Amino acid sequence: MKDEDIDVLERLLTETRVLSLGVLVGGEPYVGLLPFAMSRGLGSALIHASRLARHSEGLGTGASFSALIHGADHPDADPLQVARVTLSGTVHELEKTGDEYHEGRSLYIERFPTSARTFQLGDFNLYRLVFEKGRLVAGFARAVNLRPESFSQLSSR
Repeated sequence: MKDEDIDVLERLLTETRVLSLGVLVGGEPYVGLLPFAMSRGLGSALIHASRLARHSEGLGTGASFSALIHGADHPDADPLQVARVTLSGTVHELEKTGDEYHEGRSLYIERFPTSARTFQLGDFNLYRLVFEKGRLVAGFARAVNLRPESFSQLSSR
């Protein structure tokens, strides 16, 4: 991956605050919009979701997901030039008593301080979306396939 593509991917993952998350609910695709925080190493994202939300039905440990993160669209911009990354992988629900949960909770609240109150509610769970593959479109005719090692390029720079 070229340095400029790595920069685009890193900006999308660290500066964008919401992702479109696709999961299977009742055997049918469902897409929700969720805030996210990146885990250390940038190989997974953390989402905090209520069990009452429809998309949570598709968030069991081991479930597959697809997520889209994209840059800003402007009325005078060419929509084909909007930077975006589509990611897919596996969902992991974090146990509320584990170290991974507490670290994830800290990262999430650091990014979204007002979320501290939802961590006090019993119907919210913290999930790790582990990236297994993806496709970065950094602009027109600038597309790159991503694998797990693609994300290690981000954390090693």
